[in-house]
Amino acid sequence: MSQVQTATVRTNVPARLDRLPWSRFHWMVVIGLGTVWILDGLEVTIVGNLSGQLAQPDSGLRITQSQVTGLAAALYVAGACLGALVFGWMTDRFGRKKLFIITLGVYLTATALTAFSFSAWWFFLCRFFTGFGIGGEYAAINSAIDELIPARHRGRIDIMINGTFWLGALLGSLLTIPLLTRFPPNLGWRLAFGLGVVLGVVILLVRRNVPESPRWLFIHGRDRAAEALVSGIERDVEREIDRNLPSPDTYITIRQRATIGFITIARTLFRRYPRRAVLGFALFIGQAFLYNAITFGYAQVLGTFFHVPPGRTGYYYAAIAIGNLVGPLTLAPLFDIIGRKPMIAGTYLLSGALLLVTALLFSQGRLTATSMTLCWCVVLFFASAGASSAYLTVSEVFPMETRAMAIAFFYATGTAVGGITGPLIFAKLVGTGRVGDAALAFAIGGLVMMLGGVIEAFLGVSAERRSLEEIARPLTAQPA
Repeated sequence: MSQVQTATVRTNVPARLDRLPWSRFHWMVVIGLGTVWILDGLEVTIVGNLSGQLAQPDSGLRITQSQVTGLAAALYVAGACLGALVFGWMTDRFGRKKLFIITLGVYLTATALTAFSFSAWWFFLCRFFTGFGIGGEYAAINSAIDELIPARHRGRIDIMINGTFWLGALLGSLLTIPLLTRFPPNLGWRLAFGLGVVLGVVILLVRRNVPESPRWLFIHGRDRAAEALVSGIERDVEREIDRNLPSPDTYITIRQRATIGFITIARTLFRRYPRRAVLGFALFIGQAFLYNAITFGYAQVLGTFFHVPPGRTGYYYAAIAIGNLVGPLTLAPLFDIIGRKPMIAGTYLLSGALLLVTALLFSQGRLTATSMTLCWCVVLFFASAGASSAYLTVSEVFPMETRAMAIAFFYATGTAVGGITGPLIFAKLVGTGRVGDAALAFAIGGLVMMLGGVIEAFLGVSAERRSLEEIARPLTAQPA
């Protein structure tokens, strides 16, 4: 890597990255970085499905099911919020590559220690630090993906990658079935967390080959390293497609800076882009409340109201996970074709309205465990794509120098409102055993989701097929 410089440079690196055809390089980025959501989905679903077994007297932990789905879930999300802020700042300061290696290491260590939990307080502590690593992943990974994927593919790839959370949820739900039914209560849940460690190690091996973001390099005084990296990618792509790439004539002039102060970042978010800040809050609060509340507590709903035994909840989770996974995979191309505003607003409003209908049917006693799950599949088919678009939005509508911190900030604050209070409220309402209380939790989630859709309709940004520098001019950009 070249020595850090601080000068004014004129570069066409962003345009060269955006004009690349889809190639093996982009698949490496998707596989190496995008798989973090599989880990998150695996974690959340395993804990939700194991809540019944963890609460058994012979599990090795003195803990209740409500503590697992409420307190432990809230601590996991609190750790993710703090991790996002800490690692988000470090990602913008020290680079994407260093941090998406470090954050995965934190996750692996905490998950391995969870498997050896000997008391409730240790389990809670490990869940906090597992979330701490996952939260850091969000900022480092989303910023790197958006800066490496061409503009015309950015929307669909980001939506699809975020949607793979539910591939992890599907794996987690299916894995917990034999672990709950074929192993003693004090062993099955430990093996489940061990499987998460194995998957994380595999991802770490692939991730080592993903390069630093060239955009981050040239802004932070490493333009020679950025030029060499992009030239190498271009040569590999030209060999792959057997033709020369056109040379773009779109340049940007940058006044390089080794660091960007936190005050500058805050001023950018709230003074320069206040409408986009409100939009980020609305989208994250809506999806965080809905998903964190329901994902952590659905096994409790099945057990409390439909008397589904702990060893069978995995089948219902698998069905929900399939609906959630199919939604982003099916709808993702439309975010680049139809556009961001109509698709984001539409998925938020439609999923919220369908959730209200589900709450009404549930309150009237018209649903069984199967029909309830089918309703959730339909709701989350749209909600999953909408939730993914929240990460896409905040990662592309703020300047390059603040991107990781913006993702971290809106994830942390939005999730703190919806993701911490959601599981606590949901666990308390479901824990009463009254149908009306659980239906109220569903209705609140639907209304908050719909509010996010309304705000998107008024404040959304038409970012489809536009370069990141066009959507939000870098703070260090100079007049041509």
